[in-house]
Amino acid sequence: MHVNCEQAERIIDAAIAKARETGVPSCVAVVDSGANLKSFRRMDDAWVGSIDVAIKKAKTACFFAMPSGELGKLSQPGKPLYSIEHSNEGLITFPGGLPIVDADGVLVGAIGVSGGTVDNDHAVAQSGVAVIGVCDVPKHPWRT
Repeated sequence: MHVNCEQAERIIDAAIAKARETGVPSCVAVVDSGANLKSFRRMDDAWVGSIDVAIKKAKTACFFAMPSGELGKLSQPGKPLYSIEHSNEGLITFPGGLPIVDADGVLVGAIGVSGGTVDNDHAVAQSGVAVIGVCDVPKHPWRT
């Protein structure tokens, strides 16, 4: 099952509302469970460079069914996934990408947010995910 168009728009609306509340112009991307772009919005004055970052954060969270920041912990020098960000045509391994899991525990897509600090991006992404589900997926052996 994939996140549908209406859900994707509601997710983005909630994320944009949170970004406005924080005063940070942001880019927000939603991908379906195949990591294909479903919907995207760039707020006025959001950095152009944040377009690609938001999309890649969403894809990263979807590809690995975990928050992009969690993958980042595993991709540091000396860690088991060092340099993984060079795979899959480029991943983003810092916070701001979250999987979207429905009420049945099924991964239906992911959200990626870019525009502010990683903490701000993460909070904006959480506001979006909360519209239709959660970002928690079953624990994977590589997750810390």
